[in-house]
Amino acid sequence: MISKATIDQVYETARLEEVIGDFVQLRKSGSNFKGLSPFTDERTPSFMVSPVKQIWKDFSSGKGGNVVAFLMEHEHFTYPEAIKYLAKKYNIEVEETERTDEQKQEANERESMYLVSEFAQRHFSEMLWDTELGKAIGLTYFKERGFTDDTIKKFGLGYCLNQWDGFTKAALDKGYRLDYLEKTGLTIVKENANDSSNPKTFDRFKARVMFPIHSMSGRVLGFGGRILTNDKKAAKYLNSPESAIYHKSKVLYGIYFAKQAIAKEDNCYLVEGYTDVIQLYQRGIQNVVSSSGTALTPEQIRLINRLTKNITVLFDGDAAGLRASLRGIDLILEQGMNVKVCSFPEGEDPDSFAKDNELEEVAAYLEQNSKDFIQFKAHLLAREAANDPIKRADTVRDIVNSIAKIPDAIKREIYIQECAHIMNVSEAVLFSTLAQIGKKEITDAAKEQTQRQKAFEVVKNEASVEKVDVQYELERKIIEMLLLYGDKEEAFEDLVLKENDQGNLELEPESVVAKVYEKIYLDLQEDEIELANAHFREIYYKLIEELNANEDFSINSFMTELDQETISEISSILMEEEKYRLHNWERKDIYPKGKKTGVAQLVSETILTLRCFLIKKRMASLQKNTQEETESDNRETLEEIMNYLNLNKLLNQKLNRVLS
Repeated sequence: MISKATIDQVYETARLEEVIGDFVQLRKSGSNFKGLSPFTDERTPSFMVSPVKQIWKDFSSGKGGNVVAFLMEHEHFTYPEAIKYLAKKYNIEVEETERTDEQKQEANERESMYLVSEFAQRHFSEMLWDTELGKAIGLTYFKERGFTDDTIKKFGLGYCLNQWDGFTKAALDKGYRLDYLEKTGLTIVKENANDSSNPKTFDRFKARVMFPIHSMSGRVLGFGGRILTNDKKAAKYLNSPESAIYHKSKVLYGIYFAKQAIAKEDNCYLVEGYTDVIQLYQRGIQNVVSSSGTALTPEQIRLINRLTKNITVLFDGDAAGLRASLRGIDLILEQGMNVKVCSFPEGEDPDSFAKDNELEEVAAYLEQNSKDFIQFKAHLLAREAANDPIKRADTVRDIVNSIAKIPDAIKREIYIQECAHIMNVSEAVLFSTLAQIGKKEITDAAKEQTQRQKAFEVVKNEASVEKVDVQYELERKIIEMLLLYGDKEEAFEDLVLKENDQGNLELEPESVVAKVYEKIYLDLQEDEIELANAHFREIYYKLIEELNANEDFSINSFMTELDQETISEISSILMEEEKYRLHNWERKDIYPKGKKTGVAQLVSETILTLRCFLIKKRMASLQKNTQEETESDNRETLEEIMNYLNLNKLLNQKLNRVLS
């Protein structure tokens, strides 16, 4: 268990905007930060971070919470993992008691798989540095590639010995379970024909140098292993199979090491292999990632899109699969990103070029030779088409198809003009072709929309119109006021019901100074009002208790004791208004009054409105009763209704409302 002192120190030290900034590119928006949702595919930022409140809200998915909630949602951490991650980031020593064997067994499957993968990384690293074979084979290979000791250690590179089950035995001896070794793909398990209770086990990565694949937060998800022998039957590179923690299509090699540089440089270099990433990083080009030999996927592109809108794809000088790579560029364009392409001289690749040149030369080459994708694609395909008119026509159509993927109309027009110039074709023809492609897409989309509309009409006819739940909204507002202003002292104008000289009831104002939470609590107590929503009621009593016990109330500290569902609810309450807030009004000489300047009025009006709502609700109930009562009982009920009507009238006058 992690000590409370450590947890408190982590919450006090961690800065939400810094932590989320490691995963999402955030831009200043008034007093807050905005970015693209890391949970959904969106092009308009709806993910908001409040440094003041230390909470975040993702309006596209509905998720929200504090810094720990983000790590639990984004990285699928457990609560202790999130605390440890933050402690490591901010150099906080973690005080905890040793977990028992029983607690280790209770760890969930994902966590167990992470632990197995992290043990494997340490084991392979030890084999590389501490065994004769590891040093002679694995370390020599890495040194020949030009990697320094620091680079090898930073990327966690290792070596799996040329033994059938050396790693598996080492893991089992350390207490790791065989089923998790099999689920992560580190061990291959086969039935033993002679003894079914004692299966045969084999190390998947036997005799290979190892490249750990990290998540964006630095956890080991899987491995890539390269064989060093000339065994024609064995694949040169072997990756971990898909598992509960490793999905190839959603992972980019090097993203953990590159994320800060990508956000800082506002550009990401995309290469093909592990060694390309490592060599460029070692040379000083740190904003580089790889799709690890797999075809680029939309999920991988969106991973980059959180950090930057700009991708530069680096190709080998003699890349055989260049056309296949160009299809990956179309995927990038569909995501609304800006794409440049840079190819290296004949016989060179990013690895060799970075190894043989200094940082200044590599940086200069990338800057001077990175071409806009249309220029690159047009020149490349034009060379292939040569003087063949049919091939030239296909080439032009291919390029226009790529341009059609771009969401931005202005960019499309500029690219059409550029393509017309390069391919020596009239703009009119290209625009016509683009329109035909667009028309087909619109027709297809219209058909799909018609089908959806028909389905929607069925649902629409069956569904009733949803009404606003007034009481829910008012109770939500009470929670918001307690969170934001609960500990603030304000001068309130209280209303006391008194009889005037004519014998009529009147509301007379009386001034009272009190803290906001005291005023709300006493008013609700006086009217014997209890919040109807069970979740709000639970938060309400916790807030009143916390505000009464601690003079130095802080939202961040309050949320440390809550469950994730409640934290998410609180973040939704506090961040909802940020979605619609306008900034920089002062630049137009408009000076809106801040909410804090009218807290007392806000509290009084909210409580009065809730009273009015409950009075109307009570009157409706009484009117229903009159239909079921006898005439004598009816008289008393009608008298009660009249009293409520008069009270409702007085309250609405105070609220400056006209009753119909």
